[in-house]
Order: sequence, then C-alpha cells, then structure tokens
Amino acid sequence: MRRAGLIVVLLAVVAGGGWWWVAGRIAAGKADSAAATHGPDAIPVLVATAEQRDVPIWLEGLGTVQASATVTIKPQVDGVLGEVRFREGQDVHVGDVLARIDPRTYQAALDQAVAKKAQDNANLANARVDLTRYTKLAATAYTSAQQADTQRSTVAQLEAQVAQDQAQVDNARAQLSYTTIVAPIDGRTGIRQVDQGNLVHAADTTGIVVITTLRPIAVVFTLPQQQLAAVAAAQAQGTPAVEALPQGAAEGPPLDRGTLAVLDNQVDATTGTIKLKASFPNDRLQLWPGGFVTVRLRVDTRHDAIVVPPAAVQRGPLGPYLYVVGETLTATRRSVAVGHEDLRASIIDSGLQAGERVVVDGAARLTDGAKVAIAPPPAGEHVPETASRPATSGPT
Repeated sequence: MRRAGLIVVLLAVVAGGGWWWVAGRIAAGKADSAAATHGPDAIPVLVATAEQRDVPIWLEGLGTVQASATVTIKPQVDGVLGEVRFREGQDVHVGDVLARIDPRTYQAALDQAVAKKAQDNANLANARVDLTRYTKLAATAYTSAQQADTQRSTVAQLEAQVAQDQAQVDNARAQLSYTTIVAPIDGRTGIRQVDQGNLVHAADTTGIVVITTLRPIAVVFTLPQQQLAAVAAAQAQGTPAVEALPQGAAEGPPLDRGTLAVLDNQVDATTGTIKLKASFPNDRLQLWPGGFVTVRLRVDTRHDAIVVPPAAVQRGPLGPYLYVVGETLTATRRSVAVGHEDLRASIIDSGLQAGERVVVDGAARLTDGAKVAIAPPPAGEHVPETASRPATSGPT
C-alpha cells in the first residue's frame, strides 16, 4: 500500500511538470510571434488621428448666479397687516396684490382732506362773486378801488388754499393706496418675514418678503485681463454665446445657454481680472441665485483647424512637440506650434497634417525613432474624441 501511494505521487509530479513545460513553450511561441511583428523593443502606445475641422474657441471662468432683479417688499405706511395674499415660493406678476394693511385710518384722512377742499372751494366761489360785484361798483365809483383790490387778494389766497387742499387730497389718496401692497416686478416670492396680524411700520428693515426674477437670470463671472482683447473682438462681431455648466464640470450638457450682456468698463487692479455678466433665459430653472457655475464664453471659431487631443502635446526646453507614428510603426519626434488649447482639444498651427497618427499615451518612454506597438485603450477608459481605435498589431 505504501509503495502504491508513492507511485501515485511520482506520476502526479511527472504529469504536472509536463503541463508546465507545454505551457511555457506556448508562451514562448507567442512572445516570438509578437517580437517578429513589433520587434523585441517595441513600446506599447495609444494613438489618435489628427483631424481637420472647425473648432469653437471657448474661455472658461467661475461665475455666480444673480437674479436679474431683486426687490424687498416693505410697507410704506404703518398699520396692522390685515391680509397676506401670496404663498411662499409663488410666482407673481406686476400688479398682483401681495398684502393689505388696515386702511381705515388712511381712508378717514382722505375723507377729511376731501371735505376741507370742498369747504375752501365754496369760500373761493363766494369770494369770486364778491370780486365781480366790487369790480363793477368800483368802475361806477360806488365803492373804492381799494376794496376791489382787497377782494382780489382774498380770491388769490383762497385759490392757493384750494391748491394746497388738492395736494393734501393727493397725499391722503397715496397713503391709502400704500395699504394695498402689490408686486412691482415679475418673479418668485421667498420666505415670508411677517405674518398676518402683526403691526408693521414703514421704518422696518426686514420687509415682508423678497421677490426675485428668475426668468431671465444673470451670471457674473471673471476672466484674466489677458483675454480682454479676445472678448472685445467677439463683442465687436455681435453677441457672444455663453454656456453655464455645473461648478467644476469641464464637459457635459450645459445647464443653460445664453448671451454675453455686459463687459465691465474697468479691470480690477487688485486681481488682474475683468468682470462680465451673461444673461440666460433659465426656462428650466436650472440656475438659482447665489449658486456657483462654470461659465464658458465663445469668442471665436477656428475653421479647418488641425486638432489633436491635449494629451498628445508634450512640452520641452525647445517648446511643444509630439510623437508621430508612421506606417513602419516608428515614433518620430516633431516640434509643433500650438494655436489654442483647452481640456477638449489642441489646435496645431504648424508641424502636423490631418490624418497623421500621434501618441496620446506612452510618450514618456519614447525617443525619436523608437519602435512602437499600437495598443487598444484599457477597458473602461475614456477615449478622446480624436483618438483612433487601431488594431492590436500591424500598421493601420
């Protein structure tokens, strides 16, 4: 039994060794095949094809959303807040009644002013009749001219009194109208600051509610002063387009699209930036006052530009360069002139032609004339828009 067990163990060892020898030969055969295709020193790289297309030039900055109009609704007269006719967060329009203050005191003041004016009007009418009578009598010497002049002065005084009464009536009517509080702008109400039944005063600082206009809405953002010339040139050509993205986002669908409204008339000397304001329709209410967004301002469009992914461009002591992969899978270092670069694309002004393949990953291991093996992008890794999807081996 012991001998039989030993024989079984020896057979297992021999079988395992044979399997590893066969696997080693298969792996060696694959390595020999790869070496025959790419060369023993081929460096794996990921490449992209240079494209020729129109490229919009965008400038990016951090912006703060602001309501296009903000009004704090405050009482203009003192009194008890007898009625509140809005809901918190309600959309209101110009002229909508928001609240009412007890009007009885102000209605009484108006009635008093109207009565005073009526009294003075009656006195004025009587004085005018007397003036007419005295004027006729003075003309026939039945009364003195002095009496007629005195009556004329009395008429003038009463006319001034009636004018003053009319001013009092207008003021009382205005005070009464202030007891009905209406919306001065279109917008959305915020959180109510005063409840119905409270005594409010014209001197109150908090107000009753704040109304903000959300459609349209504004975004204030800054750009370095070095970009002032580009912005001014874009304004001279028309109204530049603006996009608002979530804060920190460089790509993806914008929250809203709008236009540049204002370029500030001076540069901030403390920060070296220029301030701009853009207007957005905000139909979907994606922008909210006080929020931060990434703003992209379109200042130009480069037509028929040579474009590569930004990762393809390297920097060296002699300026920017990139590696071009030829038909023989040889990497050639080539100096280029970069016209514009952002997170999405680099525009090559000179040194590259459309259709040429450039290295976008693996350039750190390359030297001029090095042999390369074009590798597929790792699974799940984002491929740039201009990146090609080459075969795993051989020229494309």
